[in-house]
Amino acid sequence: MPTQRQPQVLLVEDNHINQVVALEFLALMGVQSRLARNGIEALTACAESAPDLVLMDIQMPGMDGLECARRLRAQQRDGHLPAFPILALTAHALDADVAASMEAGMDEHLTKPLDFVALRTRLQRWLKLPEPN
Repeated sequence: MPTQRQPQVLLVEDNHINQVVALEFLALMGVQSRLARNGIEALTACAESAPDLVLMDIQMPGMDGLECARRLRAQQRDGHLPAFPILALTAHALDADVAASMEAGMDEHLTKPLDFVALRTRLQRWLKLPEPN
């Protein structure tokens, strides 16, 4: 029986605690993950190997998540990157924050602190997650 390839998720997050929690959640879901600490690292990581999905923090030093999402979408439009969903990950849950995420090209807007069940539910909309053992 052929084994299915694990989905590849790029986590873009500058906060160490949030990194640990999100990476652990992704591992529990059977997802392969990579970490970028800011938007600049995320652009490099996507250019090296396009992920199946990006979880994008909004507020980061250097280049924030909104700017990074705009640049990734531009590269996708230009044919430099394949299409993949980008999910905003932020503590900001106001309607204006959600609107800013969507305007920047995000597919969804998730709020922190991360909840395992909510994250799994959102990821299942976009990825074929491995069956839990």
